[in-house]
Amino acid sequence: MRLQLGVAKLGLAISAVALVAVWPRAHHGAAMMAAQDDPAKLSDLQTAEALRQDRGVIARQTELALSAGDPDLARSFVELANAHQVVLPEDLTRRVDDAVKSERAPAQVASRFAAGLVTGQGDDLAALSGTVAGDLFVFGDIRDVIREGKHLATGEAADHLVLGLAAAGIAVTAATYVSVGAAAPARVGLTLVKDARKVGRISSGLAGWAGRSAREIVDAPALQRAVADASLLRPARTLEAVKAAVRTDKAGGLMRFAKDVGKIGEKAGTRGAFDALKVAENPKDVARAARLAESKGGQTRAIIKLFGRGALLLATGTWNFASWIFSALLMLFSIVTSLKAGTERLTQRWLDRRKRKAAKRALAETTRPQPSVGAASAVAEA
Repeated sequence: MRLQLGVAKLGLAISAVALVAVWPRAHHGAAMMAAQDDPAKLSDLQTAEALRQDRGVIARQTELALSAGDPDLARSFVELANAHQVVLPEDLTRRVDDAVKSERAPAQVASRFAAGLVTGQGDDLAALSGTVAGDLFVFGDIRDVIREGKHLATGEAADHLVLGLAAAGIAVTAATYVSVGAAAPARVGLTLVKDARKVGRISSGLAGWAGRSAREIVDAPALQRAVADASLLRPARTLEAVKAAVRTDKAGGLMRFAKDVGKIGEKAGTRGAFDALKVAENPKDVARAARLAESKGGQTRAIIKLFGRGALLLATGTWNFASWIFSALLMLFSIVTSLKAGTERLTQRWLDRRKRKAAKRALAETTRPQPSVGAASAVAEA
């Protein structure tokens, strides 16, 4: 009995120690799995875990962003640090502020705006403003349609994605004017995707999906005829011809995708949208990124930089989380089992002791000397 009770106590102790060791990971895993459909909450949990393991990670990433000449990303890390009560060195925050001010100097902004207007490419707010301005006046989209369309007509390598996005953009631009800006998020989103494609900041999976969607909404023969007669000197004629080649009834999926990209650009900036397009593999990922940007704003770039596609969903590790939870449940079951076994052994031991005491009393009663019959009669006569 003592051996059995000792085994139960040992099992209880081992299970309790194991549960204490496993519990933090199991708790984190359960929280992550519960938040897998909420990108904002998921990013909070991941950031908290990263800071628990390494409190200096944000400061180092801020330094790296400054060294890479990306003040916008450095500022994003400063915002993330403030949101999680992480104190950064004063010298570091001052250098971030100075770098951001330098990047936003009027001369720099004007130069990047002009470059975006002329080239149709940009990776920051000023350049994107120029690109969007060109697209809103259909200059940018017509330029892209003519360039890629000429390549297609002459048998050269053409970027069908840029061609389709530009053609769709022309149709959306008209809707933007008619609806007094209601279609602006989609218009900006199309420009962002087009720019991301030009500078190689869109994932292959997302580029493939967007390319297929762009082909579906474009009547290729009609677009080729429009391009054959297209000219920047006759924008009105080119505009009408290209609009006629766009099947707007099939553009629903692409427009939803473009609106989500536009929301990311609005909340997290141009580079934030490019970062999201780089890690996203499908429109659902982009929709999650839009929800993340709406919740986290300027912190979005830092979050994506730290966790990649994992900032949008549980891309990996679900089995690991489940295994930690299962381990915790197993340890808890072991504790309950050991408690049950120990309680049974203690109860049995107490019952055995009572039985032994009762047996001893009974034995004592049977062995006690009894008075003789003669002595009992004498006592009675007296």
